[in-house]
Amino acid sequence: MNEFIRKFKRSARTYLNTNILFMSFVLSNVLNGWILRAFTVRNYFELKPILADFAVCLIIGAFGYFLKPNKQFKYFFGWSIFFTALCVINSIYYTNYISFASISLLTTTLQLFDVADAVVENILEITDFIYLWQPFALLYVNHYLKKKNYFNIVAKIEVGKIRALNTLVAALIVIGFFVSMLTGLDIGRFGKQWNREFIVMKFGLYTYHVNDLISSLKPQLNPLFGYDENAKIFREYYENKEDTSTQNRYTDVFKGKNIIAIHAESIQQMVIGLKFNDKELTPNLNKLSKEGLYFSNFYAQEGVGTSSDSEFTLNTSLMPTSSGTVFVNYWNREYITIPKLLKNQGYYSFSMHGNNGTYWNRNVVHKEFGYDKFFYHEKDFELDEKIGLGLSDKSFFRQAVPKIKEISETNQNFYGTMIMLTNHTPFSDIVRQGLASFEVNFKYQKLNEETNKMEEVVANYLEGTKLGNYFKSVNYADEAIGQFINDLDAAGLLENTVIVIYGDHDAKLKKSEYERFYNYDPYTDSLLNVDDPNYRKVDSYDIEINKKVPFIIWSKNNKMATEVKEVMGMYDVAPTLGNMFGFKNEYALGNDIFSVKNNVVVFPDGNWITNKMYYNSQKKEGKLLNPDVTVSLEEIAKYTKRAEEVLTVSDSIIVYDLIRKTNETMKLMEDFGG
Repeated sequence: MNEFIRKFKRSARTYLNTNILFMSFVLSNVLNGWILRAFTVRNYFELKPILADFAVCLIIGAFGYFLKPNKQFKYFFGWSIFFTALCVINSIYYTNYISFASISLLTTTLQLFDVADAVVENILEITDFIYLWQPFALLYVNHYLKKKNYFNIVAKIEVGKIRALNTLVAALIVIGFFVSMLTGLDIGRFGKQWNREFIVMKFGLYTYHVNDLISSLKPQLNPLFGYDENAKIFREYYENKEDTSTQNRYTDVFKGKNIIAIHAESIQQMVIGLKFNDKELTPNLNKLSKEGLYFSNFYAQEGVGTSSDSEFTLNTSLMPTSSGTVFVNYWNREYITIPKLLKNQGYYSFSMHGNNGTYWNRNVVHKEFGYDKFFYHEKDFELDEKIGLGLSDKSFFRQAVPKIKEISETNQNFYGTMIMLTNHTPFSDIVRQGLASFEVNFKYQKLNEETNKMEEVVANYLEGTKLGNYFKSVNYADEAIGQFINDLDAAGLLENTVIVIYGDHDAKLKKSEYERFYNYDPYTDSLLNVDDPNYRKVDSYDIEINKKVPFIIWSKNNKMATEVKEVMGMYDVAPTLGNMFGFKNEYALGNDIFSVKNNVVVFPDGNWITNKMYYNSQKKEGKLLNPDVTVSLEEIAKYTKRAEEVLTVSDSIIVYDLIRKTNETMKLMEDFGG
């Protein structure tokens, strides 16, 4: 036994002394993966992702042994650059989306050039670059080993194929330990991929990206793999789905009227009713919300496709896809959309945008969605006032009214989508161009001890901040909406038209911005202490719950003046409008909000919210929205199951083009029967 122990120690010492570069590569990349999780999902002591990252690094590192020792550094360094880039990209991505990047989204990266200022100003943080230490550390190790003549010594004793094989065996042993620790829930979510935060928490960053690469190939592989299973899930869901639609007081209330939907870029619900020094930030939206139907608990449900996801979910009542974006990766599927359904009633559908037509592939997708015409600035508008990404909202709306007037004169009814642009991150262009007239400060009276008179003091606590710029930009957007409504009225276009306004997503601002907004003390020019009774804690749940956006349905001649407090999502819009305008999407995943009680809004990451609580499916915990209510474990299980069903069915429809295939099958059956 003693001899065995001595041989083992000697072999171990030899292995450690002759595998320094390999071990430096493996351990430093595993450490970088841990640092990323520490700054994002914060599962500091979870063993499973460490084992998973370790196994991936062992497998990749093993192939370096097929090279001569003096050639191995280039191999390890190349992979180190790649792994470090993954960490940096995911760190930046998590800051903005509270999710992790997807290889399938590489097709959309060119759009970042249009918002480069936003990336620098709103997204980048110092911690995003902490991972850069790793390749520099490997460079230092290599330099040190060269000085010690390490590679020549190793070349005399290393048998590359044997070491590669032994390393792969070690990796398999690590994988075995890792797999033995997984639960059925872990494996199920790994396969579905939509809960990216959960996968990184349990499987590590590198394993997540291996799985993501496989998932990103679904559009090409779906004819070969998984179709039958997903078609079965799809059929069973709609066969068993309860029809919640009922006749109610809003049924057909707007049938035969025109619709103008205003896609309000980055307008968050928190701005409705907000005042600074008793001056309304959004007087026009406030007026419309008081006169029309105002849905005060409305969520956008967008994913990484942001604005395009909101357009997709509103039009189809489906969820954003778990891999890539519909507008870029799955635009050529068949969808049931609002323009297509209204076309059956004789409507002419159009969309207008002050940006270029290729942004989010809209020039292609809008045609597929059934819009008869897509107006965009490069072709249909004069770029006489540019703010940020394109034509200013005020000029856009001003130029749009004559076009809408012409459409109204040649068509019985119309449905138009107006996509706003100016209130796009980074929100500072309004300020830079001197167009921000609204003051986001706090004014109060203070005694001047020298003159013994009360003087006005102005606390510019939001000036120059991202949130302050956002409020100024929102005020401009509100003015543009007010001008548009007035111009429509002057052109006689409001008499038979319903205005629908929805925020496409929240402002995507950081927690620190809200901390300053809620806890600033103007009298001391500092933030309130956490012990102060007026201090408002802003945690991750507050940020998520605060992502509500406005949804307003307003008609000049039918002012309903009703606030709808039932929680509602973007996938509920098509069924709700369908009840009012007389159309129905049989594949809708949402509900007519006036036909249901205790609605649930599902988010693309598997989280959900009801009137009672917000639930985080990754953390398996939630936050009650009212301390006086209770939620049973049965309710949590019910809504969690509902969330998984919705996401699975929606993904099946999108990836496997099941609506088209179902229609083709039905047509064949009709032809055969005929």
